[in-house]
Amino acid sequence: MKNTKHSHFGGIIKKSALAVIATAVVLTTSIAQADIKPAVVYDIAGKNDKSFNESVFNGITKFMNDTGIAVTELEPTNAAQVEQSLKKLAQRGYWPIVAVGFGMANATAAAAAAYPDTQFTIIDGFVEAPNVQMVLYKEHEGSFLVGVMAAMASSTGTVGFVGGMDIPLISRFECGYKQGVAHHDSSMTVLANMTGSTPAAFGNPSKGGELARSQIEAGADVVFAAAGGTGPGVYQAAADMGVLAIGVDDNQNYMQSGTMLTSMYKLVGDAAYESYEAAMNGTWDSAMRVLGVAENGVGFAMDEHNADLVSAEMIAAANAARDAIIAGEIVVHDYMSDNTCPL
Repeated sequence: MKNTKHSHFGGIIKKSALAVIATAVVLTTSIAQADIKPAVVYDIAGKNDKSFNESVFNGITKFMNDTGIAVTELEPTNAAQVEQSLKKLAQRGYWPIVAVGFGMANATAAAAAAYPDTQFTIIDGFVEAPNVQMVLYKEHEGSFLVGVMAAMASSTGTVGFVGGMDIPLISRFECGYKQGVAHHDSSMTVLANMTGSTPAAFGNPSKGGELARSQIEAGADVVFAAAGGTGPGVYQAAADMGVLAIGVDDNQNYMQSGTMLTSMYKLVGDAAYESYEAAMNGTWDSAMRVLGVAENGVGFAMDEHNADLVSAEMIAAANAARDAIIAGEIVVHDYMSDNTCPL
């Protein structure tokens, strides 16, 4: 026979225990949310570069709006201030601290070593340390997709590429783009130039415009810029000369609406958001994350600004290429694996 008294008593104990557990969960969550002191150090291009940094800024703004948690932002004006900024934030108890860009790798490594109990997240940089989370992207895969679209949009058989700083990371964009163009039409020509050999190459729109004009005069009718703050100069030149441009990192279609074919986005804003969110929830770890088309870390942007420029056939071809990359049927060569670009 069922012992109802015992059952009732057991139910009281279970309910009390559940109440305690629920209270503990609430308190733990509240403490975690109260303790988190998120911060970010942008690279010297600044958070309003309309490209990489601004995409991170947009992700951080969304995090603040969603959670009500303030994020402290620092904008160094020169390379020497980057390490100082990271260490200053760590010294003052901020965590996690997001470092924006590959150029912060050495500074992040130094700050992480000096403050081993502080969590750092570096976007696009490689730092091996137990308290550093790396978020990297397969830029070559996204660039392949916009290369397919550029080839389909071109009527001259020649397209262009303007990179920022002449480093393997930017060559990865260039190589992926060239492979995408060749995938659609191997007879096409891709003209390519880098803006410079120092970080200043990411903030030189006048030089970007000059390089784009030279390529356009040589027959390019679509120009892809992977050049940070230099990109707007490329987009302006393309608009002035009546050809198409392709943006990068963030969705830049709005910048020259009507002449921006698309943008190769990297969801770097999500990386910052997710780092803070994980810390807030107690799930932050230093595992390296590498995001490609399969993870929707990179892709091509569509909106009202380019809807009239991109045909259904272009979208279908780009999506087919995306699916083939995910399935392993197309393997996009990664320039950073051996610094070559076989076509």
